[in-house]
Amino acid sequence: MSAHARPQAPVTVRMFTRRLGSTRRGARLARLLVVRQLDAWGYRGEPSDVAGAIVGELAANAVTHGLVPGRDFEVGLVLAGGTLRIEVADTRGESRPQAAEAGPVAPGPDCETGRGLLLVAALATRWGVADRRGPGKTVWAEIDI
Repeated sequence: MSAHARPQAPVTVRMFTRRLGSTRRGARLARLLVVRQLDAWGYRGEPSDVAGAIVGELAANAVTHGLVPGRDFEVGLVLAGGTLRIEVADTRGESRPQAAEAGPVAPGPDCETGRGLLLVAALATRWGVADRRGPGKTVWAEIDI
């Protein structure tokens, strides 16, 4: 080791991915699996609650607006450093949510739907939409934990 080199702390990256049926039951299971996985990684309480709420909303959107008959959706977690990245991918490329930079559009006062991304935007440190490998899109959210 040279005189100017500093030892670096090891970087631990934890990953979790699960494919689930595009049903309401699949969306509920996604939330439960994410909370259970975070518990196994030692994250309980607020980080787990926030991640569960975000996954619940994104998974509900995936099975409602991203549904392609016969195709599943996928939920993923990447924990690196102090950031947890949540990804929910579906196979429907169109019907993309409004970009995070502009913020989600608030629904009218009489609307019964459309508040999910407002919740995601409020809970997440940052969020966005990306193309998925293969058909579809991935909606992601990051929280600092």
